[in-house]
Amino acid sequence: MNIMVTNDDGIHAAGIRALAEAMKELGTVTVVAPDRERSAVGHSLTLHSPLRIFELHTGWYAVDGTPTDCVNMGIHNMLPVTPDLIVSGINHGANLGDDVTYSGTVAAAMEANLMGIPAIAFSLATFEPSENFTDAAQVAVQVARQVISNGLPADTFLNVNIPDCSRSSMLPPLITRQGKRSFIGKIVDKTDPRGRKYFWVGSEEPQLNDEPGTDFHAINRLHVSITPLHLDLTNHKSLPVLSTWRF
Repeated sequence: MNIMVTNDDGIHAAGIRALAEAMKELGTVTVVAPDRERSAVGHSLTLHSPLRIFELHTGWYAVDGTPTDCVNMGIHNMLPVTPDLIVSGINHGANLGDDVTYSGTVAAAMEANLMGIPAIAFSLATFEPSENFTDAAQVAVQVARQVISNGLPADTFLNVNIPDCSRSSMLPPLITRQGKRSFIGKIVDKTDPRGRKYFWVGSEEPQLNDEPGTDFHAINRLHVSITPLHLDLTNHKSLPVLSTWRF
């Protein structure tokens, strides 16, 4: 297997080191990742400035772009063969519910899926310092083996969230749906020492809808959450309603 590893936390993050090392069990690993943190950039692609590649050491390449850029550069410019599998992560922080729309980690897997390559996004469900990336990486290998053995349904990639605990404390993986959260967005505005306004985008602490079958529900109970995602954003239930409108 030829496996490409990327992320949005940057090439120096603990999560990508653990993931790349673990994936060596499955084949040849090449790392192509942002040269610095690119969290919450979503599916953005760099179109109005050049991209540069820096080889840090054999098989490890930093790109001064987004996770989506890294996937494109890896597939079309850098790897001698098309990868059999692309894995993204391990993100430092969960990517649950609506957050998948912001996540660069998830977007990298989405881009691979667009290119017809099996892809998995992995996240560790904590923003605190953690010593569980190695255990999480072993879970990632377990999931990747299943993808390699069974393949993925058409137009499908996986979003995997792993609880922040030792592997022995985790409960069996669950196949979940994307959950929902309720939050109040806010903009914090302050004044800098020069008297100029500046603004900080944030939100209140989100309220998670802890419904059975969702990724939130699984993670809250120390299960690994495996959510199949796809690229068709059409709201099919609304089609019959909108078809009655008279334009």
